[in-house]
Amino acid sequence: MKTRKLGALGDSELCAGCTSISASYGSAADIQQGIQTIHSAHEKGVTFFDTVEVYGAYTDEKLVGEALASIRVQFIIATKFGFDLVGSEGLNGRPENIKRVADESLKRLKTDRIDLFYQHRFGPKVPIEEVAGAVKVLVAQGKVLHLGLSEASAATIRQAHVVQRVTAIQTEYSFMERDVERNGVLDVCEELGIGFVPWGPIGIGYLTAKLDAETPLDPNKDLRTGFDRFSPENLAATRSVLVLLKRLTEEKMATPAQIALAWLLAQKPWNIPIPGTRRIDHLVENLGAVDVVLTTADLDEMEVAVAKLTVHGGRMNADQMTIVDKAV
Repeated sequence: MKTRKLGALGDSELCAGCTSISASYGSAADIQQGIQTIHSAHEKGVTFFDTVEVYGAYTDEKLVGEALASIRVQFIIATKFGFDLVGSEGLNGRPENIKRVADESLKRLKTDRIDLFYQHRFGPKVPIEEVAGAVKVLVAQGKVLHLGLSEASAATIRQAHVVQRVTAIQTEYSFMERDVERNGVLDVCEELGIGFVPWGPIGIGYLTAKLDAETPLDPNKDLRTGFDRFSPENLAATRSVLVLLKRLTEEKMATPAQIALAWLLAQKPWNIPIPGTRRIDHLVENLGAVDVVLTTADLDEMEVAVAKLTVHGGRMNADQMTIVDKAV
């Protein structure tokens, strides 16, 4: 696998998202299955792994720490802070909480440093300058190497960057979800030399073409059941996007998921998509995207075609969208 520059970091061109191993999209996987998936990603050249304290309420960080402890020096590990898991604030970007989360994450990850420490969501109660300043202290102490922001606005990114260099931004971005192309986030990343990590790069599973209006999703364990975009009606109404991807699958000898990931890789050289899975067969499929070549003509054709289509439904539920930073 080739490497890409993510700000000041050099990483594999695809990141392994570990969320779905422990939470969010169904029951948690067996720990040995999770470890095997992470080890398989390593064997196939992945050097960038993403987790967070809130995934499975600490269990995903423990899984990643267990899986990578013996080969830690070879990897970039990203985790996040910002949700209040011990109090009642919801979001907590206070410096003392950031320090506490960092110290506890280091223990769970069985490491002496966090390579990339994202603020998971920006909470307006604490100015972003204070947040960046708290991480700057952790950088000086060697506990954290780089600051990242997740679902931050262009204005917030600029403000943080003045205090502590921002290395990476993580926001939902895919062939079907294009907000960051319009709201200035990609522009400010390019201007300031910040890397971009698209989460949900396969449309949170929709662009695999393995999910449709008849697919059962557990309302108690799968976050997508609360997303308007994943209602049976909207899943059916958005099928035209899949038809477009499938046009290229035979020509490229690739799956729809691979076409979607190859499209993202072709957008910017500082994009590192973060597909997540608990299954080794899905992992192999995702990583195969690095061998799919989309020509300029292919990309132009896709843009012309998608401009005529409509993606139905919002990308997250109303409560989750209230904590997406929309500052201007």
